[in-house]
Formats: sequence, C-alpha cells, structure tokens
Amino acid sequence: MKETLFKVCTIEAPCKINLHLKIGEKRPDGFHSLESLFAPLAFGDTLRFECNGKEGDCSLSIAYESPVEPISPENNLIIRAVSLFRELTGYKNGLNIHLNKRIPVGAGLGGGSSDAASTLLALNSLANGVLSMKELAKTAALLGSDVPFFLTGGAAFVSGRGELVEPVDFSPNFWVILVKPPFSSETTHAFKLLDRIREDNKYKNKGNELSKEILLHALKGDPGAWSFQNDFLSVFSGSYPLKNKDIGLNFGVYDNILGNLRQVGASFTGLSGSGSCCFGIFSTKGAAEKAVMELPMKLRSSAAFEGQEKQSPSQANFVRMTFFLARRADPVLEY
Repeated sequence: MKETLFKVCTIEAPCKINLHLKIGEKRPDGFHSLESLFAPLAFGDTLRFECNGKEGDCSLSIAYESPVEPISPENNLIIRAVSLFRELTGYKNGLNIHLNKRIPVGAGLGGGSSDAASTLLALNSLANGVLSMKELAKTAALLGSDVPFFLTGGAAFVSGRGELVEPVDFSPNFWVILVKPPFSSETTHAFKLLDRIREDNKYKNKGNELSKEILLHALKGDPGAWSFQNDFLSVFSGSYPLKNKDIGLNFGVYDNILGNLRQVGASFTGLSGSGSCCFGIFSTKGAAEKAVMELPMKLRSSAAFEGQEKQSPSQANFVRMTFFLARRADPVLEY
C-alpha cells in the first residue's frame, strides 16, 4: 500500500434518533429484522487520528463529557474498526486516537456505531481512499447493524437488520431536544424483553404496521400529524404486565419525559432506539430554546425521577437542544 501523505485526520461522529422503529421477528442469523426512519443530528462526538508510533500500534484516549463506566478495548467499536480496516487493507501506520465523547452511552443515539463509521471514513482518507463506499458499507455491517447508516449523510429508511440504508428526502428546519434519564438501556436486554413479551400470544406480533410509503409520505408533513411509533416504547412505558425488575428502571420515567416534552410545546415526541434517550421535535428555534430552559426543573420536580439523581448524578437531567443534519461531515485532513 502506498504510504499516506496526510498524518492527521479529524472527523465528527453525529448521533441519530429513530423517528420510527418497527421490530420484526428474529432472523435465522440471530438478528431482528427492522424498519426504521433514522435521522442524524448536529450533536455528536469528535475523533482525531494522528499517524505516529510503531507500525501496527494503536492507542485510544477518551475525554468523556460526563463520567461513565469505561468500555473495555475488546468491546470498543473504534478499536474493532481499526483492527478490521487493517485486516482488510494492510494499513499499518501507528495511530494515536483521541475521542471527545459527548454522546451518552446506552441512550439509543448510536454513539458507538457513529464512532465506528467515522473511524472507517477517517482511516480510509488517511489511506488514500483504498476502499470504495460499497466496500466501506460491507465493512461497516460487520461491526454492527447501525454502523452502515453513519457512512451516509442525511435521513434514511433503514431495513434488513440495519444494513439496508435508503436515503430519503428530509431537510426540515425543525429543532430537536434530547432528554436522557439518569440510567442507560442495554440493547441486548431490551430485545430479549421484547421477544419474551411476544412469546405470549396475547401480545404476539403486536406492533406498528405503517408501510414504507405511509412513513415517507408522513415525513413530508407537519410533525404534529406524525403517527410514527417505536415498538420498544410500549414495553418500557409499562403497557405490558411486567414488574419493574424486568428492566431495572421505573416504568413512569419515559412517560413522564414524553409528557413534559409535550407540555413545553413539542409537536412530536418519541424514544430513540431501545432507549434510554427521549426526544421532542419543535417547529421553531424560539420554542425549543424556551423549552430547554424549562425542562430540567420540570424533570427534577417529577415524582418519576425521585431518587434517580442520587443514584446516577453524572447523568441526571441530560437535556440538549440540536437540529437535523442534511449531510455528512467530511474528514478534515492535515499534513
């Protein structure tokens, strides 16, 4: 492989929300089929790659916005993305990687997947574009179901197990408020819980049945008229007869967050992925700015949050205002 001329690459890794999420049956490969509307936001992590050190070496330093439980190297998607890229391309440059981690962990915002996709894009740029976008997409799918989406820019209709990404026309002037309660949601456990519920014939196949055509048509309209749903929300909101210990959190928290978002003017509210981050869509920046000032106090005074801040003070009342991204941020290269 021709040695790269560039020595440094900085790239943004945006988060996403699921405006709609339908979970199908478990596939023979162990994954679930899904249909979802993914939309990237102008809030995310920043990665910086510096080519130095011994061939094949890779160091990763992480600056967390809030203290969290560290992710082990073998489970870190950035390290896995580097290893896979080296294996496929023979890229051997020593790497020092710094991650400025803003996206909360276990929020359903795709932070780890976005970091992995941005890692592939950055390394491919440093390696003079050795892989095509088609090859990058195949590589991304090996790292995780959500990773291929983050290689593209803008919103998309995502299907399969997440590897089928179809860009959609969606460039709104809406504003988004993210609200993450002071706990995380573990994706694997959420899917197991959903499967267990569906084993009961009473709830089997009970999910949203909106077609792709209906979803895309609705996307062009006012958020106040959206009928998008998330199959996980019925589970976590306590609509099913399960005890709190099944998911280890207060059923009332999600309902409370969504209710408060509506009270402060959100046109549409939802849960992203399998949680734990909720979101509200606002038609104007002014309405969103007013809401983001009011929400922290409302949540702190809520009975549903009683005791939560004492348990996890570092993640309590995570509230952020942002907006939708229409395109992907390209890597910035330096000599």
